[in-house]
Amino acid sequence: MIVDERIVTFINSLDTKNSEILETIEKEALAASVPIIRREMQSFLKTLLLIKKPMRILEIGTAVGFSALLMSEYVPEGCRITTIENYDKRIPIARENFRRAGKEEQITLIEGDAAEVMKTLSGPFDLIFMDAAKGQYIHYLTEALRLLPKDGVLVSDNVMQDGDVIESRFAVERRNRTIHARMREYLYELKHNEALVTSIIPLGDGVAVSVKQDPKAERGSEIKKVQRQEETEYGQTS
Repeated sequence: MIVDERIVTFINSLDTKNSEILETIEKEALAASVPIIRREMQSFLKTLLLIKKPMRILEIGTAVGFSALLMSEYVPEGCRITTIENYDKRIPIARENFRRAGKEEQITLIEGDAAEVMKTLSGPFDLIFMDAAKGQYIHYLTEALRLLPKDGVLVSDNVMQDGDVIESRFAVERRNRTIHARMREYLYELKHNEALVTSIIPLGDGVAVSVKQDPKAERGSEIKKVQRQEETEYGQTS
């Protein structure tokens, strides 16, 4: 927990219920110890979707299909969702959940390693939701950037690793040090990549929201800004 538990409890106490099928799938997932996005993250994602209004979504990490189904309820009519999952035991459960919700036509599940599957996709995707193995995020980023158009949004969930990401590597359990290092590298890249504008938000287990920009256009506008300043200064001194 990276946010005061009382604050999270209060925020969630104000929340309204999801649709009946989502409530059922959430209960089943929690009973089977399958991680799904937290309640506060669910609310955030709903709001973001209503603002962005994406027509094509790519999800990396399907699990049992809960988040894909949640997104399907808050997007414009005609929006298509592609989701990638590599864990054999969860794939049939996700497919069945899509069938139960009547969303087989809207949601396409692709089986396989996301790093390889993403290379075969053509895009563009208006929004990419990354919710897979934390240590792999950095490996997905290059393809995610290729698949996003200008103004496309990348949402990366669980980036704080229950707070471990802020600790020294020596304070982290040895078995988690590789993931720790990769996540810190990922967050640094999100904040320093010229193609992205990123906000890291202490919500749930941490979420990063990145918007793809055109680096050339950004540099061009910066040059013009400098030129205008120089012209103004020259006019004032001449």
